[in-house]
Amino acid sequence: MIRDILKMTDALEAEMAALEGDTAPQALLRRKQLLRDRTELLDSCTNLSAEDKVFLARHPHRPKIDDYIKALFTDFFEQKGDRQCREDASILGGVAFFHGMPVTVIGHRKGNNLEENMKYNFGMPGPEGYRKALRLMKQAEKFGRPIITFIDTPGAYPGKEAEERGQGEAIARNLAEMSQLAVPVIAVVTGEGSSGGALALGVANRVLMLENAIYSVLSPEGFASILWKDASRHGEACDVMKLTAQDLYQFGVIEEIVPEPLGGAQTDPKALFAHLELALERSLAPLRKLSPAALEAQRYKKFRQIGQE
Repeated sequence: MIRDILKMTDALEAEMAALEGDTAPQALLRRKQLLRDRTELLDSCTNLSAEDKVFLARHPHRPKIDDYIKALFTDFFEQKGDRQCREDASILGGVAFFHGMPVTVIGHRKGNNLEENMKYNFGMPGPEGYRKALRLMKQAEKFGRPIITFIDTPGAYPGKEAEERGQGEAIARNLAEMSQLAVPVIAVVTGEGSSGGALALGVANRVLMLENAIYSVLSPEGFASILWKDASRHGEACDVMKLTAQDLYQFGVIEEIVPEPLGGAQTDPKALFAHLELALERSLAPLRKLSPAALEAQRYKKFRQIGQE
């Protein structure tokens, strides 16, 4: 499994890091050998199972929205608050430039350590997060800016307080309002996209998915618990659910699969960013030529056709 391969590559990388700066002939030779061994291990990361892809989609070192913003956009200006209740740090959004063109960028935010994950609620927004996202989308529509969303969440926060503040209504309103936006909308599923918490940023003219991302109605563990009353069968559920980018491309749910480096996005983020930048260019160019009415009609047609043969 990919989990075992990455454990071995992590060990090799740790040894290479320990030899960094050592110019002794033996150290240089050892580094070359370690690099060769790492390459051979990563070259074996092909024909991954659905369970392997779920593991990679949840990998803690996978690039986060902060990384995508830094790599793909310039002059990012964060905007906070839903103007109703409070700021929700699990949604990051603001205005930026993509190749000199002003755009609005919005996405789920996860942390790189436990402290950050606690701060960002492990990427699970409350209703304030979705209302903030909608506020920024309507602002983008007002000023004619394309919208690019990044989806990476295990789902909307299911806590009692979130429900009391209108979690379901906030998600439903996002779905309704996004379907009628008069500007181009591109959604990118970068990691784990689960439930309505993901779809609330996913009603787009074009939906892209990274090669090892997943997009589903709920987690494999939740699926197995509901269908078989046994969460331990989550590996089997990964196959049954058809949640991989390859499955969803075949079903017409997404328009493009963005290649990842062997072993997952975390092994070579720069290569991933280069592929994604090109994919965003390809997606934006034709959409910018459409009128507001045509954009809305195209979005409606796209979702009505999902599941039709």
